[in-house]
Amino acid sequence: MPIPFARRLDNVETSAIRELFKLLGKPGIISFAGGFPDSAMFDVEGIREAVDGVLTDEPGDALQYGATEGYPALREQLAQFMASKGASGVAPQDLIVTTGSQQALDLIGKTLIDPGDKVIVEGPTFLATIQCFRLYGADLVSAPIDGNGVDVDRLEQLIAEHRPKLVYLIPTFGNPSGAMLSLERRRRVLELAVKYQTVVVEDDPYGDLYFGDAPPPSLLALSEQVPGSRELLVHCGSLSKVLSPGLRVGWMIAPPELLARATMCKQFSDAHTSTFAQATAARYLKAGRMPATLARVRSVYAQRAGVMCEALRAELGDAVTFVEPRGGLFVWARLTGAGGKVADGKLFAQKAIEQGVAFVPGAPFYCSRPDIATLRLSFATAAPDKIREGMARLGRALAA
Repeated sequence: MPIPFARRLDNVETSAIRELFKLLGKPGIISFAGGFPDSAMFDVEGIREAVDGVLTDEPGDALQYGATEGYPALREQLAQFMASKGASGVAPQDLIVTTGSQQALDLIGKTLIDPGDKVIVEGPTFLATIQCFRLYGADLVSAPIDGNGVDVDRLEQLIAEHRPKLVYLIPTFGNPSGAMLSLERRRRVLELAVKYQTVVVEDDPYGDLYFGDAPPPSLLALSEQVPGSRELLVHCGSLSKVLSPGLRVGWMIAPPELLARATMCKQFSDAHTSTFAQATAARYLKAGRMPATLARVRSVYAQRAGVMCEALRAELGDAVTFVEPRGGLFVWARLTGAGGKVADGKLFAQKAIEQGVAFVPGAPFYCSRPDIATLRLSFATAAPDKIREGMARLGRALAA
């Protein structure tokens, strides 16, 4: 007798990225496929000091069960962290700690989405968000983006037409697009939320990874300038890309009634995020090491992004177009087909594997009408020489 799986699983598929990893066992392959930070960037010494401090000063609390809302010391530090980035109105009680920001997205799905609800996402957007929201039965609508983020005029048309349950955006160095929403468009998004009384979810795992000038303030920080918008805004943050993904520390800032229901749903799944991980993160933030860590990470990633863009232009020429990223982990590119060369990202990915280099085709990042010519390249985990060699291999794959 076959196992009677829940019908909700009919709406989702296995991650295309996870499936791609199965092909990466070939010796000597250079991978630009992952979305990971470079483990060499982790402040191991600072984390070790935080762990030692926790086990010396607060072992009983850190190794015990904890409050579902989060470890009090960490909630205080995260409120201060948000204040340092312009969101000065955030108090510890305004946020809950989640097991990575991925759990925050799941809690949003559990608390807000009914089967058949319209949800607007960017096209392209974070693949796991597409999967998560579809699991809860959302009818996803794609809003187009460019190098300055979501097209707000088109977004307003879609909101007026579909009256969505929520709008999900990654305004700062989005995954996979790397796009940065302009200041003017950020204000427009908040104004649209108020005008149409639509919940906006701001996912911000990459906002601290900027190259050069800092990005515009987050939607959360700007909400203080747009009356009524804060009550319709959910902000998701994470330490995974800037400190360590292994800690699994994220957070969600939301209106009180949503936080209360999200906390209830979190109780059903994991009771609370690891108290030990939370205490470690709190101790690390309190020690004041984060600014130096971020400065180092930004410098390294900026160099690698520059090398990748330069090598892309040199090796692929007019066969590819892209917007040079101003932060984050990714270059989002589009094959032009110039000179009769390949213009299908999936086919190009297969050719690239044969040449010993991997990336992620762009089509799975769209909830509808995928652009099959697109591809995502991550520069985060490869040293400059590996990036140059990888781009040379892409050039050979293009010519094959």
